[in-house]
Amino acid sequence: MIKATINQKEFDLEVISSSEVLFNSESKNLDIIQVSGNKKHALIDNVSYSIETVGYDEEKKIVTLKVNNNTYQVSLKDKYDLLLKELGLSNMTTKVVKEIKAPMPGLVVAIQVEKGQEVKVGEPVLILEAMKMENVIKSPIDGVIKAIKTEKSNTVDKNAVLIEFE
Repeated sequence: MIKATINQKEFDLEVISSSEVLFNSESKNLDIIQVSGNKKHALIDNVSYSIETVGYDEEKKIVTLKVNNNTYQVSLKDKYDLLLKELGLSNMTTKVVKEIKAPMPGLVVAIQVEKGQEVKVGEPVLILEAMKMENVIKSPIDGVIKAIKTEKSNTVDKNAVLIEFE
């Protein structure tokens, strides 16, 4: 059983076979063919759908689908996710990061954030030069910068704390 959340509405989905699914306990006949790498064509109870997978966030289990040119964010929870939630352990899967450490010794070339600034996952926070290569250090979490523990042109050792989060 899979719980799918689409536009804040929850649905139960269970795959019976390659040609049948239960959608909120209602049997649906389906026929799906692969059109290209991320595009499929589906007939569900004789209604035609063009489906394209636009993106997938594996950590959050969210699929972005384009169905007949309408985009949907679909959150998926399998039986294990549901069990963790039932046991009150679902919040333990969240990554808690309080600081960014230097992955290698190097020279701080640029600091691209300021104290108090909000950052999102994947945003560049600083550039560290090591072995004549510039390495962009990105934020591992959504958060607020609490402190910057280095300065531009400083040489840092491996595992030196560079940025702290609130």
